[in-house]
Amino acid sequence: MTDQVTYEVRDRVAHVRLNRPDKLNGLTLDMIDELARLADRAAKDRSLRAVVIAGEGSSFSSGLDFASTADQRNRILRALVPKRRTAANNFQAAGWAWRSVPVPVIAVVTGHCYGGGLQIALGADFRLAAPDADFSIMEARWGLIPDMSLSASIAQLTSIDIAKRLTMTGETFDAARALEWGLVSGVADDPFAAADELIAAVAQRSPDAVAASKALFEQTWYNGSRLSFPVEQALQVRLLTGRNHAAARKAGMSKSAPEFTDRQF
Repeated sequence: MTDQVTYEVRDRVAHVRLNRPDKLNGLTLDMIDELARLADRAAKDRSLRAVVIAGEGSSFSSGLDFASTADQRNRILRALVPKRRTAANNFQAAGWAWRSVPVPVIAVVTGHCYGGGLQIALGADFRLAAPDADFSIMEARWGLIPDMSLSASIAQLTSIDIAKRLTMTGETFDAARALEWGLVSGVADDPFAAADELIAAVAQRSPDAVAASKALFEQTWYNGSRLSFPVEQALQVRLLTGRNHAAARKAGMSKSAPEFTDRQF
């Protein structure tokens, strides 16, 4: 694992940190590969209850560090090849792979959140931002479009005219405007504390039900009822036959705290 991205589990929460603070956590190809790998690692850890992604130092991420990739043309071309199973290439997986982790993934945004950094944040389930955080779909300034999964993630969060405007102009906007446009879930003076509060609330519920809730919407958000209802039915059957549902039912009947096992999903 590169030290440009760190991964530490504390109290069943995986803390992922972009770790190039001297470069405002500008993304290298190693970091992009590592983010996808760590998402897969988190998905396989059934003891986890949440993931928090943040940047070390003053910023979340200033986006792709073009200087670090200038002499890696062949590696970039390989990274652009999509994987057959997911249709995502390495760049897209760095943001979108977190959607397959069966726990809440929270991006805590401080300072700059530009380009690829914004796309990683949008790949999380929730984004909690500091009031002085600022954002930009920076690719417009390089004559490019965002290609790290933003086309899928932003469609779930804001209107098409705002998505087009931000992608066409590359304008910088603040946390208050990001909240107004639905691109962040909340703004807090201490976004890490706000993340802890959200994690504590979710941790009171069955880890299987939380995983199923995430799967339900990830698998149905763009679908009509004929495609969504079978997914809803299958997930509910799995929950009804699971140990954590039994624990939640028992606790509810006895008005006691539930004793959940590790996630079965």
